[in-house]
Amino acid sequence: MQESWRRRNFLKVGFLSSVVFVMSGCKLFNISTLKESIDVVQNDLFPKAKELGIDTSGYLNRVILHHSRIREEDKLFLKNGVKWLNERAVEIYNQNYTKLSASSRQEVLKDISKTKWGENWIYTMNRYIFEAMLGDPIYGGNNSEAGWRWLAFEGGKPRPTKEYL
Repeated sequence: MQESWRRRNFLKVGFLSSVVFVMSGCKLFNISTLKESIDVVQNDLFPKAKELGIDTSGYLNRVILHHSRIREEDKLFLKNGVKWLNERAVEIYNQNYTKLSASSRQEVLKDISKTKWGENWIYTMNRYIFEAMLGDPIYGGNNSEAGWRWLAFEGGKPRPTKEYL
């Protein structure tokens, strides 16, 4: 009788703990998702894109991280860069990058830019921001040709009729 009572309580506590963790959206342990981190860092690197309505992080997630012609090593580098960025933010400020103030996030970016991986990762992120901004709207970044209009640029002809993934 005593054994079944302990087992039942263990299961209840385990279930309730899981519910609390899931319902908190991982905030309980100060965890940021890959998408959340990419959203914030891309906005920090080029805030004009968000102002223009260009979905740089959606583009990165949709086209780059899932594109069949992007090497797995490159995808892993982008994902690891987010992990390393958050690790560095925790080392400096004891919080994930996405939880920091704008000025603290800039300090973390400056700090990682002094490392080889950080410099390469920031360069790569910027490259994809501009690719999203200047690419054909069919790929989802340059919504309503916002990047083209901002630069007074007319896209190439003929335009693609479907995504090339």
